[in-house]
Amino acid sequence: MVDTSIEVPEISIGDDAHSIVKEFAANTAFRAAERHELTTEQNPFRRPVRPDDLGWLDYSEPMREVNALKLSGLLGHRMLRNAYDSDLLYVPPADTEAAANDGAAFYSAPNRARAILARPILERHLFTLLDEVRVPLETAELAALKRHILECYRRRSAEPGDAFEAARSTRARKESSTFLLLQFSAFLPASNAAVARNALGEYDRAHPTLRRLLLGEYAQWVEASQSYEKLMAGAELKTTEAAYWQLYLGTSLARGNHLHFTSANHERLFAFLGALLHKKVDEQAVRAPLSAVLADGLGVGTEYFDQQKALTEADLGQLVDELVAPLVERFGRRVIEGVYAGFADATWLADLWDRDVAEQLTWADRIEEYQDKAAKLDHHITSEGIEVDLDTFVESSDETSTTHVHNEHRLVMVESGQMHFWNNVTHKIALNEGDKLLIPVSRLHGSTVLSGECTYHQPIIPEAMLQQLS
Repeated sequence: MVDTSIEVPEISIGDDAHSIVKEFAANTAFRAAERHELTTEQNPFRRPVRPDDLGWLDYSEPMREVNALKLSGLLGHRMLRNAYDSDLLYVPPADTEAAANDGAAFYSAPNRARAILARPILERHLFTLLDEVRVPLETAELAALKRHILECYRRRSAEPGDAFEAARSTRARKESSTFLLLQFSAFLPASNAAVARNALGEYDRAHPTLRRLLLGEYAQWVEASQSYEKLMAGAELKTTEAAYWQLYLGTSLARGNHLHFTSANHERLFAFLGALLHKKVDEQAVRAPLSAVLADGLGVGTEYFDQQKALTEADLGQLVDELVAPLVERFGRRVIEGVYAGFADATWLADLWDRDVAEQLTWADRIEEYQDKAAKLDHHITSEGIEVDLDTFVESSDETSTTHVHNEHRLVMVESGQMHFWNNVTHKIALNEGDKLLIPVSRLHGSTVLSGECTYHQPIIPEAMLQQLS
């Protein structure tokens, strides 16, 4: 018999904002990953967060720009995506016990209530910095807004981004192409789901054509679903939501989260329209370079990209008028200010993502070089008798470290035992007794112990020392 009772949550929270986030992260669906959970293609609810790390992080205050690529950013955007997704519908592709259990925890009334409480805390922590980095628009007029957006369109069309050049420059093209596609899969579905959120509602008297525009935008995504699934299959990937959760960069999650942020918080309608305009600019800018990278690295067809209607400069100018002008007539310059803020913030996040992806691809493609650098750094520290901060770990067989980033440069030095180190779905890197590897700050990675026990050390490398020996 189906239980149709309504669950009323009993929530006990501490006195500070961070404790609310910790309670949300304690959901069993977000527990640390196990060895077999590098991917979760049958379970859209299993989303490891590394909740133990929240013991020394603090989400009660806004994150500084310098920390945007560090651990609080990564884990914060993981948790925020979980909060947004807790009120969206996901159905696992198969009836498995794991998906049933995690789905029950994910959609439980206590989790949904905690998501509502944690969401504004996480939004404040992650997105306050956007107010600090945003350069004001020259003047709050529609003409100035349109001019800025069209200038961005021209710049992005001419210079799509460093991530594509980094992917083309790698030796392991299949691996880099797969990882690049993974990052798009972290925000493409989320961005379109955010658009769909605002297609619901009653606002025709204020903006008679907005509902049609938003429904049309989401309909394009629905119509492209089969070709998108085929594109992912070309990389041997599935379209299950969060299937490759551990391999998503924090900046990839951030791009989808930003559209959710402006969409789910309805008082940010004007910023949402700016973020939507950036989404259109970005999609046009990346079509050709992404298609070329995937064709070269994976041999996949271009059907998904060919299916998309090209956005010309004239089309974009018309879209700005259609989206923004009716609201300006009713609400004045604050519409311009809000739309610009949403567009500028999405631009900043996309630029940060581009840098993050390029650096991750380059590092992952040159692991041997970073093993050599690790050996040189270790020799320098030992021969010069330099004292550095160091963490030592003793882990047992199958113990897994959920993917994460470090807030500083670190070496991994295996004293005894064996482990698998990984930063992609395509392969694992074996580290044995005596092996060393340099992990630069903010580079995503995880590991699993293979031997009965593994002891390894992580010396922290100062920036000056790294630059001296590079």
